Amino acid sequence: MQLIANIIVGVIAGLHIGFLILEMFLWQTPFGRKTFGLTPDFAAQSAKLAANQGLYNGFLAAGLIWGLLTPDGFYIKVFFLSCVIVAGLYGGLTVKKSILIIQAVPAIIALVLLHL
Repeated sequence: MQLIANIIVGVIAGLHIGFLILEMFLWQTPFGRKTFGLTPDFAAQSAKLAANQGLYNGFLAAGLIWGLLTPDGFYIKVFFLSCVIVAGLYGGLTVKKSILIIQAVPAIIALVLLHL
């Protein structure tokens, strides 16, 4: 069960690296604007905020990777998965419901599997 949990944690870390890239580097590109449904004007106005958000997603990814690389990183993974869950719940309630599915649900599954 630990192997499956760690694989899911790795996938979640990968997702957050992807979020970092989208928010920090691709926000104003056609791909970034299409992904988030942004107009060119809004993308330009919000680029610094998106980059800041991307940086935080990078910190979440780094924490999950740290937990995976630490011999007994159970509590590190629990902490960072909990952070991902809170961020996913907040985003799902305040921005877009799909954030709940994309971010919070996989982290909840990984957290449950870690405890089995």
